[in-house]
Amino acid sequence: MCTDKMKCEAQSPLTCCKLDALITIDDRGQIVLPKEIREKAKIKAGDKLAVVTCEKNGKVSCLTLVKAEEFKEAIRKAFGPLLEELLR
Repeated sequence: MCTDKMKCEAQSPLTCCKLDALITIDDRGQIVLPKEIREKAKIKAGDKLAVVTCEKNGKVSCLTLVKAEEFKEAIRKAFGPLLEELLR
């Protein structure tokens, strides 16, 4: 497991990730995140998660769940200065 956030973000996703659980999708397309993972990630009822996908050869090969607030902040940090520059 990666301990240095900057190093982690620069590496391939598989070198920094680990398998915590296998989950099943039900008939309605729903999943359940195990309690241990929800507690570790501090995810509670009503929280929103962004689904980020990676494609390879035209097929989705990876799904990533990111807390919506953290995703929003990352987008703001990445594109905020660019938007400010464009609006000048």
